[in-house]
Amino acid sequence: MPRASATLAVWASAWLAGAAAPDDVLDSLAPWSQAHDVLATDADTAEWTGVPGPGSAPTSITMLLAALRRITPRGQARLVLPAPGDVRGLPGPGPFSREATAAGEGILFPEAGFGVVPSDIADGVVRWTVYRVPDPGPVPEYVALNQAEADLREQVRTSASVLTDLGVARHRPGVREEIAAALRSRPRSLWPAGMPPRALRVLQQADEVDAILAAAAGDELGGWQEAEPTGRGEYGALSASAADARSEALRPIETAVRVARRAAVAEAVRILVSVPT
Repeated sequence: MPRASATLAVWASAWLAGAAAPDDVLDSLAPWSQAHDVLATDADTAEWTGVPGPGSAPTSITMLLAALRRITPRGQARLVLPAPGDVRGLPGPGPFSREATAAGEGILFPEAGFGVVPSDIADGVVRWTVYRVPDPGPVPEYVALNQAEADLREQVRTSASVLTDLGVARHRPGVREEIAAALRSRPRSLWPAGMPPRALRVLQQADEVDAILAAAAGDELGGWQEAEPTGRGEYGALSASAADARSEALRPIETAVRVARRAAVAEAVRILVSVPT
């Protein structure tokens, strides 16, 4: 899925640079959920940030921004999109890294010494949990946006052939319409004025490839299957070996999507914080 963390990383960086107003940041998160609240994971983090900790009522995104401004008047956010086996950008072992990997997303504020991870805690409510991160780790390896875009385009071509070879569309003639509908149903991200056009294009391409991946994952769960002697029952799920083969084939595409999103957000942050205010 497209990530709420990408939205907040870009807007919070723009706000710290004076290129956005606090209300702009709040409005940008509206497509993701009706409400957003913030809570520190422990007493130490609460003391460091001024955000309420365990046992207290959660606060708002406004207070998170206030904590950022107080600790680091100008800073940049780092989007992380970890997955098992791909922990690039994480600061190292610890609660933030563990929870960001479980969620598949998070934001580091290296200059502020903390990070946040979103989670759906109720219908229409996203909670951003704040974690103390004293050492954000080394700066992630730079990936040029044009390279990330080229790799993603290649994966778009690869994904089409892979899904054909693996038979995703063989018994699902409406799979293309299914993908288009999935894209239409996704939250429409809002971005600051001055957002680099190429970054926007790469984020859109990442969403499109992600929708293809979702279709492939859905096909693994069941649907019309060939009868014997193929070893697949008419309405059964894919065999374990077939599902494993599909997951293995799609893993490079999933990685390319994560790399492209990180590169696009990093480029957007770089451009937005460099604009004179």
